[in-house]
Amino acid sequence: MSIVKINVLTVPAEQREVLEKRFAARAGSVESSDGFEWFELLRPVEGTDQYLVYTRWASEADFEKWMATSMRGAHGGGGAEGGDRPRPAASGSTLWSFEVVQQTAPKNG
Repeated sequence: MSIVKINVLTVPAEQREVLEKRFAARAGSVESSDGFEWFELLRPVEGTDQYLVYTRWASEADFEKWMATSMRGAHGGGGAEGGDRPRPAASGSTLWSFEVVQQTAPKNG
């Protein structure tokens, strides 16, 4: 079964809009990656300043390959030539990893 990676981002209130706009601008950057299955950006509703970035992958190897290539470039690993990178919107980040052991989908009809 699939694996799930959840990046927990601590985002100050004044940076929320910046973070959401940056994720909207990256639309399409992960979707064509081998083994990619799902993405969601989850905004906190109350009681926390932590966003959750949920991705699901066919295998750990697929996630690792994306981390080593596309994701690094998308998050400034390559850097713009002669330009300043924008300040990060998040003040902290933690990566959680899970294996999917059960899943279900809505019944049709």
